[in-house]
Amino acid sequence: MAEAQAVLRFVRVSPRKARPVIDLIRGQQVPMALAMLRNLPRHASKVVEKILRSAVANAEQKEMGDSESMVVSKAFVDCGPTLKRFRARSQGRANAIQKRMSHITVVVSAASVKEKSR
Repeated sequence: MAEAQAVLRFVRVSPRKARPVIDLIRGQQVPMALAMLRNLPRHASKVVEKILRSAVANAEQKEMGDSESMVVSKAFVDCGPTLKRFRARSQGRANAIQKRMSHITVVVSAASVKEKSR
């Protein structure tokens, strides 16, 4: 089974906020996944939509067929590096702020004949 993937690294979205969005599209057909991402009111959905479109473009470049028949076979979020910052507080104290990053991977594959017959 042919697969095409897209990876977006060092995204300024927390992995904890990106994982629920990725969980929604895993296993979905590409048109359905794109529709879900377009209507989801989360910042991570725009980022994931961009990656999904890139994975579909990679698949079309490999001549795997049209995007209507593709399925999101794998999608996952890994932790990236954390930017550590400090915010001044009262009485000379400081609070640590962690600005987290993600590495997001989306893999699409051509739908097999079994999946279409369901």
